[in-house]
Order: sequence, then structure tokens, then C-alpha cells
Amino acid sequence: MDVKDATVQAALLQACDDAGLPQSLRGCVYPLLRDPEGDWAPCCGGGCMPCTSTLADVALRTLELLGTPRRSPLPPG
Repeated sequence: MDVKDATVQAALLQACDDAGLPQSLRGCVYPLLRDPEGDWAPCCGGGCMPCTSTLADVALRTLELLGTPRRSPLPPG
């Protein structure tokens, strides 16, 4: 997926707003969007900012907005 595509960027910005992730951190979601069916790291419980579960939520929402929902592996959480 071309994360710089205007349609992808619009969906990503909306997903950031939906999840409360600052738009300045949207670049952290790019690896997940580039490999939407790959293995995504689970939350480590260490209080990281941004948390990987938040990044996964944003990626999932972005894919949903684009009409290409994640199929496998199952989302973390």
C-alpha cells in the first residue's frame, strides 16, 4: 500500500482522530499499513506512547475506511 497516497492519508488522518492518536504520530502506523496482513506486535504493558495497540487500532480503522479490512492474522488484543 502506498501510504503517501492522498486517499490513504485522508483515511489515516480520520482514523487518528477516531482513536485519539495525534496526527503527528501517524508515521508510526505506516509499517502496519505497508504490511496489512503481517504480524503486528502486541501491547507490551510498559505504558509506551504510542502504544502498539493504539497503532493497531488506527491501522485497522484506516483499512476499514479504505474498504480493505484486515483478514489475517487476527488483530492483536
